[in-house]
Amino acid sequence: MKSFAALFNAIDRTTRTKEKTAALTAYLREVPDTEKLWTVALFTGRRPRRAVTTTQLREWAAERAGLPLWLLEESYPIVGDLAETIALILPPPGRATDLPLSHWIAQLQRLHDLPPEARKDQILDAWDQLDATERLLFNKLITGGFRIGVSQKLMTRAIAAALGRDEAEIALRLMGKWRADTTTWHALIEAEDAEADASRPYPFYLAYQLDAAPEDLGASDDWQAEWKWDGIRGQLVLRGGTHHLWSRGEELMTERFPEFSRALDFLPDGTVLDGEVLAWDNGPLPFGTLQKRIGRKTVPKKLLAEVPVVLVAYDLLEHEGRDMRAEPLSTRRAALDDLLDQTPAEAPLRLSRPIAFDTWQALAEIRATARDERAEGVMLKRLDSPYLSGRKKGDWWKWKLDPLTVDAVMIYAQQGHGRRANLFTDFTFAVWSGNQLVPFTKAYSGLTDEEFRQITVWVRKNTQQRFGPVRQVKPHHVFEIAFEGIHASPRHKSGIALRFPRMSRWRRDKPLDEANTLDDLKALLASYG
Repeated sequence: MKSFAALFNAIDRTTRTKEKTAALTAYLREVPDTEKLWTVALFTGRRPRRAVTTTQLREWAAERAGLPLWLLEESYPIVGDLAETIALILPPPGRATDLPLSHWIAQLQRLHDLPPEARKDQILDAWDQLDATERLLFNKLITGGFRIGVSQKLMTRAIAAALGRDEAEIALRLMGKWRADTTTWHALIEAEDAEADASRPYPFYLAYQLDAAPEDLGASDDWQAEWKWDGIRGQLVLRGGTHHLWSRGEELMTERFPEFSRALDFLPDGTVLDGEVLAWDNGPLPFGTLQKRIGRKTVPKKLLAEVPVVLVAYDLLEHEGRDMRAEPLSTRRAALDDLLDQTPAEAPLRLSRPIAFDTWQALAEIRATARDERAEGVMLKRLDSPYLSGRKKGDWWKWKLDPLTVDAVMIYAQQGHGRRANLFTDFTFAVWSGNQLVPFTKAYSGLTDEEFRQITVWVRKNTQQRFGPVRQVKPHHVFEIAFEGIHASPRHKSGIALRFPRMSRWRRDKPLDEANTLDDLKALLASYG
């Protein structure tokens, strides 16, 4: 655990990708295979199942520290992280051990079979052996809140450097539904003759945002344009007579969208499509409609009928078992066109048709109509580009529309987490409905650190009421809220919810009574919802 804690400290104290990669590479070269396996699992979101509630942890930690529970509860919002709060208040350990990470993972897994008192004894005994950083990590593993600033790309690069292997091969091996407690490091990473998991998707190719003029990309006839659909990016994998649907975040979504089992009736085995899952009824439906399906593990027949979905495919990654990614986009798209042109209308598949344009100016005019197509903008892809792994600059660009905006009044504030735990960064905003302010969204990004510091000073001086960690503040400040979409939501008092809201400007120039109204939001909903 000490080696893992040292790695955590090395990664946590820097924002430089090269330093993080170097620390992780050195660690992977030194530790045993079981430690490598669990480290990669944890850093890629494969955490052990939670066995203890946060309420129990709070009570046990306060008891061990000899503190009243209310004092821990008051400390938590200030620190901003429960695992860190507990690690800070506990007394020094009674004994020192150097048991590996895999030992503590195994102990956490055994907790599920123990009664509450026995779980408590195990947790207290662990706290008595671990130093402050080790306790922090152990607590994060208990609560299921283990997250660290390591991307999948960084992890892939570090493993490849540590082993002297190809990054693309490592990226592919890390995809899929493997678990650290059912495989080995050798089987996952090293075995040359290991058969790939039939469910495994390919690493997604990601585009950069285009902020400059498209003319800077060169001749327009070297590029393909298509709509940037507003759905869920996914890969549909058809192998071995079965199907799997993966999100870009490596989440398996097969059970949430059972319609795609019918793809096996229309496409050959050994097919992998990259595309967008959209709610569909003779055309794409708003993202808010699709959201009714997103959180469901199982989908009743009524909802299947109300919110049908399709995969709008824009790339062919595997065809009849052959990896197509090294082929140019023009070749892959020609094969995709041939494949989907043969499928009947009842298939849950559609083709993302390229947009015809002669000049960049003509495409700009078409792009301006994206919301009419229920799209976020257009995608630009070089016709000779292969399908790469991760975010690469040069061949794929997303040229999104400017966001929608409204001016809103801040009415509630809450402190942030991590390095912003002492700042108020999470705000609730309202718009006018007559003479009343109606809350309609929350936002926590978009301001600079200096602006967060300024608003924090103001919040502390202008708090009207407290509701746990949330403070009601005097209505005074107006902020411009940018967002990508708007839809009706019966769960919200306003009846409206925004997609990807963030603070784009602090409108110090705008008086309170000039903030937008609920009627303004409803007009936007009628236009774009």
